[in-house]
Amino acid sequence: MRRLFGSVRARAALGATLVVAVALLAAGAAVLLSLRSNLVEQAGTEAERVARTVAAELAGGRAYGDLDLDDETPVQVVDKDGTLVAASEGLERISGTGTNAVTPRPAPSPGRTDGHGGDDRDDRDDDGDRDDEASLEPGEIGRETDFTEGSATVDGHTEDYRFAAVEVDADERGRFTVIAGGSLDAEQSAVDSATTAMLVGFPLLIGVVAGVTWLVTRRALRPVEGIRREMAEITASEDLTRRVPEPATHDEVARLARTTNETLAALESSVERQRRFVADASHELRSPIASLRTQLEVAAAHPELLDLDGAVEDTVRLQHLAADLLLLARLDAGERPADGRVDLAALAAEEAAGRAGVRVDMDGPLEVAGSRGQLARVLANLLDNAARHARSAVVVTTRREGGSAVLQVSDDGDGVPVADRERIFERFVRLDEARSRDDGGAGLGLAIARDVAERHGGSLTVGDGPAGGALFELRLPTV
Repeated sequence: MRRLFGSVRARAALGATLVVAVALLAAGAAVLLSLRSNLVEQAGTEAERVARTVAAELAGGRAYGDLDLDDETPVQVVDKDGTLVAASEGLERISGTGTNAVTPRPAPSPGRTDGHGGDDRDDRDDDGDRDDEASLEPGEIGRETDFTEGSATVDGHTEDYRFAAVEVDADERGRFTVIAGGSLDAEQSAVDSATTAMLVGFPLLIGVVAGVTWLVTRRALRPVEGIRREMAEITASEDLTRRVPEPATHDEVARLARTTNETLAALESSVERQRRFVADASHELRSPIASLRTQLEVAAAHPELLDLDGAVEDTVRLQHLAADLLLLARLDAGERPADGRVDLAALAAEEAAGRAGVRVDMDGPLEVAGSRGQLARVLANLLDNAARHARSAVVVTTRREGGSAVLQVSDDGDGVPVADRERIFERFVRLDEARSRDDGGAGLGLAIARDVAERHGGSLTVGDGPAGGALFELRLPTV
């Protein structure tokens, strides 16, 4: 059972079928109840019409034998004592009317008393008011109609009826109750026909709904299967240049395909960046390690030729490169800045202290949230970069601008060409390859600085400085 309904289209078809089935059952029951109610009401209306017609004849003084009683409709005329005084011809059996008599008996003659010594129509209660049984005036027909349901046999044919009972005062003859029936055969026939039609049509309709839902869902999910199949092949081949097919529609499946392709593109870019990073790191590590090994091998063979200063320089360069690589690895792994408050102006003053040719222009304390160590690394990288390219002076300024703390580092060097102002923030990028390598730079300082700035919710850009050189601007949200 679990495998049978394991697919989305099977569950969708089952759900739609159940909903439609419940809706059809509820609608069918409501239709049948409404149909039966309307037909029963029509039968009662017809029965009331016949009963009031006969009551009008009695009120007009017509004799019992002259009453116009339909041979096909069961009619009873009962006096106050419950005696059947008139009935339709052919009536053989009746139930549900209060009296089962079908053979009329003679009624009392006009003016005859019933043993109480007076006319029944003049009976009054203790308060002097006319009671309910004698509330009709002579020749008057009661406004109220009582309805009951039962059965009757007329000329050997038995049917169910809705009976209407109407009271009438026939003057000297007293009060009578006229009971007439309206056949419920049409109601039963209509309800049976409707029920049969529903029993035949509803299963067919439910089957059609299930089939259509299955086909529509299958067609709608076909692109999803294509996406799944392509993703499986991409995973097996490890070829991130491939993309899943995008349907020409504008629905959720198309958006899923586009998002999947965007994810694949980002993954491909990330993997490619990691590959370049590993290749560049291997290349950068190879030079100081090879230089250091050469010096140590020469020193082992000829101790008098040991270049101790060069070995120390290569070791320091190797140490800085390893620290940069480890920091980039932590940033790529999603390391979040530590929660804390840092005075950016004071930190800039600390980093600038002891550096020749660096002037600091601070505008009060500037508190930002983040890691003091990482922000110090940003400032150190910016100052090292400015000192490497400046002719004589480096200027550090801090100020508050709206809700941001702005730190600027400018120099009086040659500046950064407009075409390279974004490229310099890429990893292992050197605009002056030979000088950067001689100075010990690996092309990671500015890349690290921008990554740290962005992870602190800020930005790092480069432009033209007031002295003609480069101006690096760090913006961080204040607290």
